Amino acid sequence: MPAPKRFRNVSRTGPVQVGTSYDGRGREKHTAACTAPRCGFSADYDSRAAAELAARTHRCPVR
Repeated sequence: MPAPKRFRNVSRTGPVQVGTSYDGRGREKHTAACTAPRCGFSADYDSRAAAELAARTHRCPVR
C-alpha cells in the first residue's frame, strides 16, 4: 500500500485547493482538487501554473 501524499505549498482558489507533492518516482506533481460537496474534480499536473489555471477555470457541475 503506497504512503499517503504529503502536500506542501497548498493554496485555495474558490472551492479548489492546489497542492504540491512528490510522486512515487520522486518527481514534483501539482494537484488541483475541488472541495465542494459531490463535485469530485481532481487532477494532477506537471506544472504549478497548469494546476492554478485549472483551479481558476473550474466550474462545478449542476446537480
